Amino acid sequence: MQTSKVSVIVPCYNQAQYLDESLASIYHQTHTNWECLIVNDGSLDHTEEIAQKWEAKDPRFIYIPKENSGVSNARNLGIEKASGEFILTLDADDKYEASFMEKALKILLERPEIGIVSSWGMFFTNDKMLQVFRSNAKSIADFLFHNGVNMGSSLYRKECWAKAGKYDGDVRNGYEDWEFYLRVCALGWKVHIIEEVLFFYRQHQVSRRKEMNKIDNENKKYIYLRNKDIYFNHYEELIDRFLWVADLEKTEINKFRNTIDYKLGSAILKPLRAVKWFCIKLFKK
Repeated sequence: MQTSKVSVIVPCYNQAQYLDESLASIYHQTHTNWECLIVNDGSLDHTEEIAQKWEAKDPRFIYIPKENSGVSNARNLGIEKASGEFILTLDADDKYEASFMEKALKILLERPEIGIVSSWGMFFTNDKMLQVFRSNAKSIADFLFHNGVNMGSSLYRKECWAKAGKYDGDVRNGYEDWEFYLRVCALGWKVHIIEEVLFFYRQHQVSRRKEMNKIDNENKKYIYLRNKDIYFNHYEELIDRFLWVADLEKTEINKFRNTIDYKLGSAILKPLRAVKWFCIKLFKK
């Protein structure tokens, strides 16, 4: 298995203070046949200094500077220059447990139907671990209305990236990871989630993820419209989801109406109604 090369892509934009910890998590991986392409997306801090330090320490680290154009374009550039047949994505402020690469690669080598491997993860801050987040995504049905992997970090075949058409570089796409996984699964590949905490997602007071949540509907609308053919081709999953939402909506309305928990009920119903609205609009066309 050590003969299989993994190319790790680390896009960086003004996160030099976390980059050492992120790159150290790659340096200590139990699978040793890797290269790590550090793509500096026009940072204004000392990202270049940190990246070049690691490049001097170990020739498997490769520094690539570029003008700022967003995380998707930075990833695409790194993958274009990658020499491995497997791609591991990692943001500059996150990190992997040392055995992730080895465990995920074993699955890809043994199961040709699997295109993407991820794991359970842990939110953390500089000084403490917060909470575990889990996923059980397996196929496209888990990506029609949300990111079934819950994050953008995973190991996948470079072939998936090439055939799915790379990451969408449009800055309007705030959920580029979800949309990429959607297109990969639409080509027939499956997803495998390792049921262990092997990934660590740094929680900031103000994070890109939180900012994206503020414009959630706009991001989802962009993905739906960009991938109309996928949604039409998977109408059976849409119908199943539509019927499930209708039943759940009815249950939740009865549960929360005229109770002190009505506001909570409304919060639960809002995303469900969004799915229902999308299904109705889609099938009217």
